[in-house]
Amino acid sequence: MKKITKLMSAMAAAAVLTSTQATAQEELTVAYFLEWPMPMMAAKAEGKYDEALGMKVNWVSFETGTAMSAAMASGDVQIAVSQGVPPFVVATSAGQDLQVVDVAVSYSENDNCVVSSELEIDKNSAAELAGKRVAVPLGTAAHYGFLRQMDHFGVALDTLTIVDMAPPEGAAALDQGAVDFACGYGGGLGRMKEHGNVLLTGSEKEELGILVFDVTSAPSDFIAENPEIMAKFLAVTAAANTRWAESGSDELLSTIAKEAGMELDAAKAAIATMEFPTIEEQLSEKWLGGNAQTFMEGVAQVFVKAGSIDAAKSSYVNNVNVGPLTAAAQQ
Repeated sequence: MKKITKLMSAMAAAAVLTSTQATAQEELTVAYFLEWPMPMMAAKAEGKYDEALGMKVNWVSFETGTAMSAAMASGDVQIAVSQGVPPFVVATSAGQDLQVVDVAVSYSENDNCVVSSELEIDKNSAAELAGKRVAVPLGTAAHYGFLRQMDHFGVALDTLTIVDMAPPEGAAALDQGAVDFACGYGGGLGRMKEHGNVLLTGSEKEELGILVFDVTSAPSDFIAENPEIMAKFLAVTAAANTRWAESGSDELLSTIAKEAGMELDAAKAAIATMEFPTIEEQLSEKWLGGNAQTFMEGVAQVFVKAGSIDAAKSSYVNNVNVGPLTAAAQQ
């Protein structure tokens, strides 16, 4: 690639910051994404987290999972909801002591790369992307998917000009012709599709082993010091997912859309591409019972090969903590 920022150095700097969590929590600050409609947003709007935890929960929106990692490193945020696995892997590979506590959402269709319609390039002519300019939110799930797709199509990274842009900015750049293709998720991806076409469908990506899922994460010390808070938080989230699976009503969707800062139709289209595994499913071998840890190793190796991080950890097993989720199942 012509120019790409090293993610490891930035995350290593964030990792050395000491978390300032107090043992007795009086308030909680949680990171989340706008334009990312999830059932837990209805619980957020109804104050169910505050009620269950017996404290004020402050919600702060972010545009990327890398920013969430930095906020947790500084102690400004205690829990990150729907952090992408790639930014989690980047942070922990740099030495930040974070743990996954649940699988927030699986969304192969809601994370992708979109090529400008003017280029008339699809999966059968993807080699023509060589020499093009692309917007990618570095260190995110979209970045990982981009790397895997370019490898699949045989497009050398050093032939591309890679610009670090959050999905909303990437969509705007694609619309303005400032980039030839862009990668992203959520509302940003939806706007990208207005100006181009995806290279691979979600199912086609899964066939290549490109999984796309987000997690709920938190600093290890916070989890260790506040096991009941974590369990109650995850129990509220699980109840919201069950409510959505059983209802999926327009009234509930309207609340979710409002909290996500989206129009109803856009939220409906986005959430239709999402899956929210039950606690039982999350604890199975497919997810936190083993596969997620192995997947993290694969993600890390892809980033190492691309030169985005310096080295992978020997194992990510200790970066998954199923204790709070197991306890949540009993509530």
